[in-house]
Amino acid sequence: MAGIKENALARYQQIALDLATRITKQEYPIGTKIHARSTVANTYQVSAETARKAIKLLADLEIVEAKQGSGFYVASMVKAIDFINQFKSVKTLKDIKNDIQKTMKQQQDAYQNLSELMDQFLDQTQRFNAVNPLMPFQLTLKAGDKHLGRSIGELKLWQSTTATIVAVRHNQELKVSPGPYAKIEAGDTIFFVGQGAAWQQVQNFFTADEQH
Repeated sequence: MAGIKENALARYQQIALDLATRITKQEYPIGTKIHARSTVANTYQVSAETARKAIKLLADLEIVEAKQGSGFYVASMVKAIDFINQFKSVKTLKDIKNDIQKTMKQQQDAYQNLSELMDQFLDQTQRFNAVNPLMPFQLTLKAGDKHLGRSIGELKLWQSTTATIVAVRHNQELKVSPGPYAKIEAGDTIFFVGQGAAWQQVQNFFTADEQH
């Protein structure tokens, strides 16, 4: 049956649903007799008991009616349509639930992968800093940053961050070991060395909001 996951239903429910679909298509018009053994069991290659349960389900839903000593007859196309729509609604809700669970699983996997990558990044950064403590960081200062116009001596950067400025690029000129009297201006790029969180500390030193 198109649009319905048969593996989610018992076999007799699948058969009942298919019979209801055929009724809506008028393959079994109102008043048609449905023979449980010959019509259902043989058509769907199931046992007589499974065929009987399928017909009973349709009878319980008043899609077919039992006539004493005669058998079952198609009674209502409207109720057949209702039966089909009911299962389509159930399917839709299950699909939505499955989609939500699938999306949540994908997000969890993505978060786990991101977390692992972050751990790897931090581990490699720590290894790199441990092996290359003298490899300088660099930071370009912008207008509006803090401490502009001060000399390196006035900054007392080491006391605040444990980082040491080893060079300054000013107007395309690189000054190595600039000394305590060199002033820091907007547009300058400072090169500094330090351990651990030195990069973040220096960035905060120049760009973080003033503490009041």
